[in-house]
Amino acid sequence: MRVLVLGGTRFVGRTLVEQALAVGHQVTTINRGLTGHDVPGAEVLRADRENETELHTVTAGREWDWVIDTSGYVPKVVGNSARLLSGKANAYVFLSTVSVYPSWPAEPVSEDSAIYDCSPDMPGTAADEAHWTAAQYGTYKAGCERAVLEAFNGHVTILRPGVILGPQENVGRLTWWLKRIKRGGKVLAPGDPAKSIQPIDVRDLAAFTLACLETETKGTFNVTAPEGHTTFGQMLAACLTVTSSDAELVWIDADFLVSHNVRQWTELPLWRTALGTWSVDTTRTLAAGLTSRPTRETVQDTYQWLSKSGNTVAHERQSHHGISPDREKELIKEWQHNSQRH
Repeated sequence: MRVLVLGGTRFVGRTLVEQALAVGHQVTTINRGLTGHDVPGAEVLRADRENETELHTVTAGREWDWVIDTSGYVPKVVGNSARLLSGKANAYVFLSTVSVYPSWPAEPVSEDSAIYDCSPDMPGTAADEAHWTAAQYGTYKAGCERAVLEAFNGHVTILRPGVILGPQENVGRLTWWLKRIKRGGKVLAPGDPAKSIQPIDVRDLAAFTLACLETETKGTFNVTAPEGHTTFGQMLAACLTVTSSDAELVWIDADFLVSHNVRQWTELPLWRTALGTWSVDTTRTLAAGLTSRPTRETVQDTYQWLSKSGNTVAHERQSHHGISPDREKELIKEWQHNSQRH
């Protein structure tokens, strides 16, 4: 099939292009050529999707079977793209996020949960995204979903991933833990090691995306690993194994960390106490065929990639992740001192 990917040079977009090419699809990407790297074998068209004239010029006289939108953040921009490509393709997949749910991560969510109310004509630029709050990000993504549904005449599939991990990850979550554990010493491990988590491997997300197109599956789907798939402790244990590290995990109670104002989700990546963080319902997605590989495989392959590549292609939020060595030592020292007293 002829596949058009909007984006296609970093993490999710790049993995989608690689998988599509691997199974024999003809892939075209449209991007600015400013971040990431083009995938060998894909046809590359240069355009800034925020410039309607540029996008119209590079797509004039062209047709595809499928469109996969991995780079949509601003509703008005996404709507313009979907409108322009309506009639040039039969199906459109938009990569959204579980952040469209105002109740997430405070409460469990399903596809039937309410999403933010946002106009499909909301303006802005993708460059603003690095400075948005979580609520702004979710609101704009909800507006993008609405824009696609209103503008594209054909099959529309909305995918709402949760946390995405795996090779080429550029946000700095699993990669931070791998680097930190590789360094050794006492490692602050947050909360309960038995805490269930639901990250999705980027390759499983890509495979599900292509499967939806191949089977003409439309609708809206939360794309995370199922509840109970793995635990925080199992993920960090896998990090220890693959790095051959002599690090010692020091599990510290969540209440202690909260009382010491440790920033959840960023200072200790993937750790958050909100009840709904890892309670995303995937019943509909599993019925549609999503499969999730073992987390140890995700950890191992990410470490192998990281070891070969040296560094990730930077993401705007990468610098937000990770606790400083001095603060980590202080917290561990105080925790162990208090534990000895009791």
